[in-house]
Amino acid sequence: MAVPPGFSTINPFIISSDVENLILFLVDVFDGVEHPDARTVDHDGLLLHAELQIGGTTVMFGERKPGWPFTPSLLQVYVDDVDAVLGRARAGGADVVTEPTAFFGEVFSRFVDPWNNLWWVYSTPQDDAAGEWEEAGDGAESDAESDAESDAEWEPTPELTYIRDTLVATLPRLRDPVA
Repeated sequence: MAVPPGFSTINPFIISSDVENLILFLVDVFDGVEHPDARTVDHDGLLLHAELQIGGTTVMFGERKPGWPFTPSLLQVYVDDVDAVLGRARAGGADVVTEPTAFFGEVFSRFVDPWNNLWWVYSTPQDDAAGEWEEAGDGAESDAESDAESDAEWEPTPELTYIRDTLVATLPRLRDPVA
């Protein structure tokens, strides 16, 4: 499959109000780089299309037009330093809703940006990630083992409970910030 440089097989497209400031926020938080040649302004003066490179992915944007519904984006991002990213996000007005938590060999966190998009922020420590994933299971178990496990009652860890509870509490809050 031919994928142009800077794009992934699937690329997010965020429709939001105040896209100019959202892009500036993401440039600061994730060290994003805008593709200025992709900028397209519609005849009504609203930004029709913009692109921002974050790591190896291009995120596309469009300005929400009058009458369009509020559609929060839910996005996952891998970063080198979760704490640094969260610090920049907080400084830009984001609400950290899931503090950094160990999660299957990774560090996991979430924040809601000022436009009410929910960002899953992950970091994979290079020194111990493989060992923790193996301890958590690599999916290579037999069908009999899998069936036996599915019959057993799942007992969540405190970390998984926290991660679940912060998601359940956050999603109903994602309301139109303009309304």
